[in-house]
Amino acid sequence: MKENKFDHFKFQPFIMDALNHKGFFEPTEIQERMIPVVLKGESAIGQSQTGTGKTLAYALPIIEKIDPERQQVQAVITAPTRELASQIYQQILKVTEHCPSEKQIITKMYIGGTDKQRTIDKLKVQPHIVVGTPSRIYDLVNEQALFIHTAKMLVVDEADMMLDMGFIEDVDRVASRMPEDLQMLVFSATIPEKLKPFLKKYMENPKLIQIEPNRKAAENLVHYLLPSRHRDKKELVHDALLAYNPYLAIVFTNTKKMAEEVAEFLNQKGLKVGRVHGDLNPRERKKMMKQIQDLEFQYIVATDLASRGIDIEGVSHVINYELPTDLDFYIHRVGRTARAGNNGIALTIYTLSDEDALNRLEKMGIEFMNVDLKNGQFIELENRNRRKTRVKQKDEADKLAKSVVKKPKQVKPGYKKKMQAEMDKIKKRQRKLNKKK
Repeated sequence: MKENKFDHFKFQPFIMDALNHKGFFEPTEIQERMIPVVLKGESAIGQSQTGTGKTLAYALPIIEKIDPERQQVQAVITAPTRELASQIYQQILKVTEHCPSEKQIITKMYIGGTDKQRTIDKLKVQPHIVVGTPSRIYDLVNEQALFIHTAKMLVVDEADMMLDMGFIEDVDRVASRMPEDLQMLVFSATIPEKLKPFLKKYMENPKLIQIEPNRKAAENLVHYLLPSRHRDKKELVHDALLAYNPYLAIVFTNTKKMAEEVAEFLNQKGLKVGRVHGDLNPRERKKMMKQIQDLEFQYIVATDLASRGIDIEGVSHVINYELPTDLDFYIHRVGRTARAGNNGIALTIYTLSDEDALNRLEKMGIEFMNVDLKNGQFIELENRNRRKTRVKQKDEADKLAKSVVKKPKQVKPGYKKKMQAEMDKIKKRQRKLNKKK
């Protein structure tokens, strides 16, 4: 059997069996650095881009630390959306299903949109691990059905998203019902100022684990720019999807209204399109996610709800119908593709008003290739900044020539022509050098 590099964590045999079964033989960077910290019982903040394997970075050591003979809640894992909670729950089950029958670890998920009374009735036996949305978990604690005062581990996943969606108060309520010597593990793409008071309240000198903050997107991901040039953007999206013929593509819009408009347009054009946005009710969202997982759609139109936390497998292409207002979300969006070593394509349709945002993305390390779409084919364009570069180089050559060729102290007839000729020679040399570069 292939050597498994998770061996040095000294996990129980059933965890190693689960990893081998899933084909996980080497820890990712966040797993390598976070697992020892969690096993030691220390609190930590993990900052890493999407798709780096952070769920297993906390789930594996938590499972390792569970005592199945103590029929009490020992760990609570909170997530901002039902979909993310469901994904975490499924990941844990894939590990714990390898538990020996006499030492079963019980994990339960508690999210909104489910029958609360039925959940309460089933809580006569307390689970070892609780996964869910903070509001539903707090609800059950308030009803004195779920007892979390025995749990010494709390995970807050996608903490900045919790803050954005207004759930951090519910997390606070949950944490306040847990022991004082709480081990808290917070995972967040960013650490906003408004999140810091919450972190300070519950965490004393936590370990901060940041994963490659300068590497903003996957290496095996190619970023393309497509100028709209006064063309209909919905038509452009439709034509791009047909030209790519993707395995699975997500088209991102900034608003729910625009997501509906784009999805409706593509439907009318004969494409079967899935939709993921905040206006879907719980039942619709659950049904949509199942259809997506069952590969019923080749195309999905989504808002940024899907760029954080929702793990849609097999995404080969991401198309930005419009750039997000918060440019960090560009990274989250394109992080839906090029996962687990696969290749991916991210296409952004842009207008002149997007120039400033594109420049900022380039400063963040994104390298764009410029393309156009004609007769169903992508053709490569010159860099959109080429003209600016030429003007800049000309200005620099002028400055250099003027600094080298100085006005003589004693002026003779025809000195201006001689000076100009010297400057022209220097500028010509500079142009040749720029061309070589």
